Amino acid sequence: MRPFAGMPYGPAPGFCFPLTELCMYVLFTLCCVHAWKRGAGSVAYLLGGLGFGLLLEYVNVATSAGYVYGKFWAMLGVPPNDIPLCIGMGWAVIMYTARLITDVLGVPLWAAAAIDSLLAINIDLSMDVVAYRLHMWHWDWENRAGVEFSLTGGWFGIPYGNFYGWLLVVFFYSTFARLLERTPLAKHTAWRILTPLLSILLSQVALYISLFPLSDWLRIFGVTSTHRFIAVLVLFAGIAIIGLRKRKPSLSPPALPLVTWLVPGWFHVYFISWFFGAGFYLENGWMTFWSVANFLAGIVIHWQLHRILTKRRPASA
Repeated sequence: MRPFAGMPYGPAPGFCFPLTELCMYVLFTLCCVHAWKRGAGSVAYLLGGLGFGLLLEYVNVATSAGYVYGKFWAMLGVPPNDIPLCIGMGWAVIMYTARLITDVLGVPLWAAAAIDSLLAINIDLSMDVVAYRLHMWHWDWENRAGVEFSLTGGWFGIPYGNFYGWLLVVFFYSTFARLLERTPLAKHTAWRILTPLLSILLSQVALYISLFPLSDWLRIFGVTSTHRFIAVLVLFAGIAIIGLRKRKPSLSPPALPLVTWLVPGWFHVYFISWFFGAGFYLENGWMTFWSVANFLAGIVIHWQLHRILTKRRPASA
């Protein structure tokens, strides 16, 4: 029996969820070790990402925002509105490692936050289509648009509003954290520890305005979640390009820590492996094309960032 109506795929293999969860715990632990070595501010930012991710997921599930989670080992909340702990860890490690990259790029604040968001959405585009078909989470298309849209609605079954939300979540958290860290109070350890909490609160306000009053107003003019996602994606790409052009190479470029390669590498390789291993590639030729294209884009993006960071400024400059 299929887990959900309108889905042709049965339950994932028994080892899938435990393996995914254990890998997430390992990645989060490695990021914790790295953050601990960097100091209280880094630890707070990572844990703030965990708290923010869990809060977002719980609010979305509890308010029937269109999806429910499969059952992992560690679940928080009361079924059916419970959420996996590892999902919050996923948010945390993605935002933390993206910022490790942009912190050393030397780009303006807005460009750094935009690049954080683009790195995150590159991961989500690889992950969501596959995780949905593995029943790690399920979008409730049948209650909104009919069962025939379960695999074809939005981005191969994933609502575009989900990607719009991903971009904004990472951008707001990254932006507010950086702004608060630039205040005179930032020299105090207590402020650095409180900064992620304040960033979460400010991000929630900005996110609420963007997802509800602003979206409702734009909908009057026919602007859908698809339009908003594309517009924000193009906007962030433009901001990122302008910021990178303003960057000046360093005389002694810093080396990126291992976690900045390991985290995105795991997400891309793990989910593209399931994409082909579970036979999802047979479903739709265009979905296969874009899944592979996004996987290759992730490789190119991180390789180019590595090249940018290792490009030295001429000694005479």
